[in-house]
Amino acid sequence: MRFWGNRDRAYAEPSLLYCPRSVSFPKVSSIARKLGLPAPECEYRFDPERRWRFDFAWPSLRIAVEIEGGVWIRGRHVRPVGYLGDLEKYNRAVVLGWRVLRYAPHQLGQLERDLCALLDDGERLK
Repeated sequence: MRFWGNRDRAYAEPSLLYCPRSVSFPKVSSIARKLGLPAPECEYRFDPERRWRFDFAWPSLRIAVEIEGGVWIRGRHVRPVGYLGDLEKYNRAVVLGWRVLRYAPHQLGQLERDLCALLDDGERLK
């Protein structure tokens, strides 16, 4: 098992079936099950040239979910450098054929509706 992170914390290799650092995983995987999807892959590295990762992804469907934390406390995603980095990441994802859904943590209730809109009957697993 590989670890990465800083001195204060280390994260396990993302191939695990759960996301140890994500409080959103139970909600996302529950919605996926309800729609007939498998559990999402966590911290999925989608670009072979960069180290970018999606919070949650269904690689076979090219659908990703990003949880943008810190919107009310000037977190990384809303500060200028972080915001510009996110723009680059999401544009690259689209160029590679991904559909990316972005939410603040309190907006996860919209995920089911949005996934339904993206999926046609052929993409759902029965």
